Amino acid sequence: MALKVAIVGLPNVGKSTLFNALTQTAAAQAANYPFCTIEPNTGDVAVPEPRLDALAAIIPSKEIIPSRINFVDIAGLVRGASKGEGLGNQFLANIRDCDAVAFVTRCFIDDDITHVEGKVDPLADLETIETELMLADLESLDKRVTNLEKRAKTGDKDSVQTLRLVQAALVELNAGRPARTVKVDVEDEKAWRMLQLLTSKPALYVSNVDEASAADGNDMSRSVAERAARDGADHVAISAQIESEIAMLDPEERAEFLETLGLTEPGLNKLIREAYHLLGLQTYFTVGPKEARAWTIHKGDTAPQAAGVIHTDFEKGFIRAETIAFDDYVRLKGEAGAREAGKFRQEGKEYVVQDGDVLNFRFNV
Repeated sequence: MALKVAIVGLPNVGKSTLFNALTQTAAAQAANYPFCTIEPNTGDVAVPEPRLDALAAIIPSKEIIPSRINFVDIAGLVRGASKGEGLGNQFLANIRDCDAVAFVTRCFIDDDITHVEGKVDPLADLETIETELMLADLESLDKRVTNLEKRAKTGDKDSVQTLRLVQAALVELNAGRPARTVKVDVEDEKAWRMLQLLTSKPALYVSNVDEASAADGNDMSRSVAERAARDGADHVAISAQIESEIAMLDPEERAEFLETLGLTEPGLNKLIREAYHLLGLQTYFTVGPKEARAWTIHKGDTAPQAAGVIHTDFEKGFIRAETIAFDDYVRLKGEAGAREAGKFRQEGKEYVVQDGDVLNFRFNV
């Protein structure tokens, strides 16, 4: 499941520093001037999952394979990006390929780091970014209306459906609201996604705070959190600079450093979990002597759909899923203990997989 989260923000808010920390590389150049990131950098990141270690220790498994999620570092947007200012159009196109957007805002004061707008105001930054994305969506939709109306008049069902969705999106966008505020019925979800609207993507607001505010945030990050709650978006406060330092430490030094800062875990873990939550994802596990592995599925997926994530043949030939809840697996020391305690279940095609399920699939080839 190749999931992508775009990291978006104005220049010099800490996007590339955050991206570097996520990927534990210096792949994205972090520099104190606009447009230092021209091509989007993509980082394949492991999803932190302590449950996987616990499962692997029971077997024990030779290899541990976590789930993955992609983060894409999009170059800094500026006012007028939707009209091609800076390198705007190129960057906006890169966002369309992503499943969700993380809006990074600057919530720290540093006179040595310039701000493209001349002042630090995270809410104003959010307005600028959202406005540019909405203007780009408006332009994209306006170009489609005439042709859609012509085809809809001929009775073409797909055009009728698409036109209805386009008009619903235009109502919201013209009112200054992102397309994600449109209520989309289940039968319209595929056609809605085909519109590829920038502002229809789930949003995560990321407050980049100073080191002293890493644990509890500050007044600026709290204002962003309030805005996120109002907009129906998720929010996380993180110090990109601290995270970049943590990323370069070995595990023992990392734990000690976190303790000195009053943190129980890296902020990146929270960021990745929030991105997972934002996309409506959850994890199930497969465990054996060769490997313990985490698999990503959507909440509400059935057992055959979960099997299909491993291989399409598993879904096509699905017979049943041998299922043990994570807590039962750990508490009872594996499959044998779960069987003896009556916690080993045989689930069929209608079973909705739960987060943390340990599964083994039976299928016909």
